[in-house]
Amino acid sequence: MPIPYARTLAEARLYLALTVDEAGQEEPPVEGPEAWTVRSGGVEVLVPYASEAEARDEGERFGVGLSELIDPGQWRLAGAGYARRALADDLEYTEEPGDERLFQRVVSGWEAARDALGEALKFIPPGEDEVPAEAFWTEAGLAAREAEPECFLRDRLAEDIAFYQQNLDDFRRLNG
Repeated sequence: MPIPYARTLAEARLYLALTVDEAGQEEPPVEGPEAWTVRSGGVEVLVPYASEAEARDEGERFGVGLSELIDPGQWRLAGAGYARRALADDLEYTEEPGDERLFQRVVSGWEAARDALGEALKFIPPGEDEVPAEAFWTEAGLAAREAEPECFLRDRLAEDIAFYQQNLDDFRRLNG
């Protein structure tokens, strides 16, 4: 079986977190001639230097174009997970204001939540209003769609992205 490709290191790390059953510790990326190899729990992912550079140039945390590793349901679930962590860190920061490391975790968490939903939104074809059924290929993604199909509508994804951005903006305004 060929080693799968991720668009960015961030996408590779998320893919491994979603894929590796055991609590395998991610190893540092190994440099190759044209790509990094990222490993965890015996699973490997390649990240081409060119796609990482393109994503950075475009300001796309998880990559330019559609993911071939993570389906829209998984992106939705990941966004919710990032948001839960950001909220917990935000509450902790309220108790310990001034902790720069914690401040950055909150900011990064809300950004990752917003960006993960942006990845799900990319699966909606131009002129359509929802993520098509055929875009879901994982068990977790299919279950997420079945449980809450309205969460994969263009308007709903845009609202939730705006909500995460508002939380980020409010946190920065109150604590920045």
